[in-house]
Amino acid sequence: MPTACGDACRDVAVLRSADSRLRKDANMYRPHAFPVSVKGVCVRDGRVLLLRNEREEWELPGGKLELGEDPAACVGREISEETGWTVRVGPILDSWQYHIRDGIDVLIVTYGCFVDDDSPITVSSEHKEARLFAADEIAALPMPDGYRRSIHDWFTRLETPVSG
Repeated sequence: MPTACGDACRDVAVLRSADSRLRKDANMYRPHAFPVSVKGVCVRDGRVLLLRNEREEWELPGGKLELGEDPAACVGREISEETGWTVRVGPILDSWQYHIRDGIDVLIVTYGCFVDDDSPITVSSEHKEARLFAADEIAALPMPDGYRRSIHDWFTRLETPVSG
């Protein structure tokens, strides 16, 4: 039996069917969203600056990249906020995904930083402690392996003379 709405009813049925498929497809694919944290390897007088966090791990200074923010500017700002130091941000050293715990993953990007500041370290409220460590002390510290790689890389680059 023909309906009074004719083509309009058929169009509504097609749209509902398409909408149902789109919702089903949207439920099947969920892109992973990771915050990006930019960190700086800051070496002064042959020792690297590390901060102890609430998980009792030692970490590099730095923080979350805000939408639209330049990563190098972000790491410089974060280091200043967390330590009171002013640095010149150098090259990207590494990037890696850090699984903190179930449901919490972060993309870490590390930069080598040049420290021209000889002022004492000021520890922000975000951390429990700040210290300078020699390269041979790093292996024994509780920290993600990605930080160790970045620290080793930056020490190596700083020790290698640039040939012209």
